[in-house]
Amino acid sequence: MPFIKTNSVSLSGNSEEVELFYKDVGRGKPIILIHGWPLNHEMWEYQLNELPRYDVRVIAYDRRGFGRSSRPWDGYDYDTFASDLRAVIDTLDLNDVTLVGFSMGGGEVARYLANYNNDGRVVRAALVGAVTPFLLKTADNPRGIPKEQFDSMKKDIEEDRAKFLSAFGKTFYGYHTFNHPVSEEFLQHNLTRCLNAALYATVKSMDAWSTTDFRNDLTKIKTPLLVIHGREDETVPIEISAEETVKIVPHAEYVVYDDAPHGLFYTHKNKFNEDLLSFVGGHAIESYHKYKGF
Repeated sequence: MPFIKTNSVSLSGNSEEVELFYKDVGRGKPIILIHGWPLNHEMWEYQLNELPRYDVRVIAYDRRGFGRSSRPWDGYDYDTFASDLRAVIDTLDLNDVTLVGFSMGGGEVARYLANYNNDGRVVRAALVGAVTPFLLKTADNPRGIPKEQFDSMKKDIEEDRAKFLSAFGKTFYGYHTFNHPVSEEFLQHNLTRCLNAALYATVKSMDAWSTTDFRNDLTKIKTPLLVIHGREDETVPIEISAEETVKIVPHAEYVVYDDAPHGLFYTHKNKFNEDLLSFVGGHAIESYHKYKGF
């Protein structure tokens, strides 16, 4: 199986090799898909199945602690996540890259572009239902989510992870509000994916996405940026995320799916796939239009 090797430094200073599992399909301009919490690369199955038809190369990997990647005790912070993403890009020697970060994965995109993109390997990026710029309520972020709410979520996860994530999945995909509800079978499949992670990775990663301030990272983004968000997102509310992100990055292209929940990569997969290909542009969208008979 394909793995990319990177390193993790523990709090005690010891270095540990970490293997990141990845899928790499298609040929053409590379698109790296970065999954959300608490999923793995398989959340992108409807993109991995569709996008390579249109002359793009699609790469999706499991974040450390999730899916088939290594599960170290340490390293669940955004500097390390961004370093892992850099290892993916460097190991595969990618150029002309489009980064796509969903939800928690938007943090990797923001931190990578702030820390590493002087070499210009990444030429465009998309934030989809992303946790940027800052979710936590603080004195200078009064519209954020109170820490007590996140603490309650963590307590429920550590008490009965399966029960919590089962209910979480229904909100995630707008099960009770979206006008084309997902099936029970899909939700069960989604739960299985969510449980394919270390419990400590799930909790520590939540600490990262719920408390990390990306406002300064966003000011450093100079590449073309696409921001996609669902107006009916109850998991990462649009008012405290996408709407604030585009204020910090005014050159961003901002697309709102009016009736979409958080998991729009599935519920609105056809529109989402087309919007990504349009953003990549060139031969990719031409091939898409030809295939669809436009």
